[in-house]
Amino acid sequence: MDFNHLSLQVADIARRAGQFIRQEAANFDRGRVENKGLHDMVSYVDQQSERQLVAELSALLPEAGFITEEGTTTIGRAEEFNWIIDPLDGTTNFIHGQPAYCVSVALIQRDTLVVGVVYEINQDECFRAARGVGAFCNEKPIRVSSADDLHDSLLATGFPYYKFDQLDNYLKILASFMQNTHGLRRVGSAALDLAYVAAGRFDGYFEFNINSYDVAAGILLVLEAGGRVTQFLEEGDPIFGREVIASNGALHPAMMATVKEYWGK
Repeated sequence: MDFNHLSLQVADIARRAGQFIRQEAANFDRGRVENKGLHDMVSYVDQQSERQLVAELSALLPEAGFITEEGTTTIGRAEEFNWIIDPLDGTTNFIHGQPAYCVSVALIQRDTLVVGVVYEINQDECFRAARGVGAFCNEKPIRVSSADDLHDSLLATGFPYYKFDQLDNYLKILASFMQNTHGLRRVGSAALDLAYVAAGRFDGYFEFNINSYDVAAGILLVLEAGGRVTQFLEEGDPIFGREVIASNGALHPAMMATVKEYWGK
């Protein structure tokens, strides 16, 4: 299978979903927001864009299954290929009119990521990657940054909105990075954080309480752009684990050391 060609087709599908989201953002009614859980919101825009993605991706690769955020499809996981999709990563930003949200689509072959697309809607930036081919933004090749000193780095993170049992440890990690980097940024979309690491805009990113559909596409972007991705304590699978550290590679040992100093204690 030509995964590079497939990633181009997926990019077009993500753009079409993004066009629908952009149109709905112009007159969005916050009264149509539902709560899935504590501080976990969903709108008809998430649900409709997911249905659109599932329909087009099913036509593109009929044998593939789905791992989705909103659960709008009855198509379950398949044995070999599965799409992992977040139809609107950054829903809270979208609901509040903050212009940082995207469509995220990944394809996994058994345990290996082979296609990843993150489409940032407001900037009209389409990040895509295919296994062994590299990573691109609007069809220009991208690479991770060359920063090799934590003190020269800009990092991204996300804040937990539920499951706060590790909050004190996380605040210690934040405090350490605040004092030893150029700063921390919180975009509000894990997929975008990872895409920006791949493009060299951030030197690293870390977060916990995340899901596969938040990070799968972005992980492949980082890997294909020359970076590294692990869980906090390195063991385990960052795609289906609940935590991730992504970096340009050179900064990974320093980021891991900081996290390990405080995490889980």
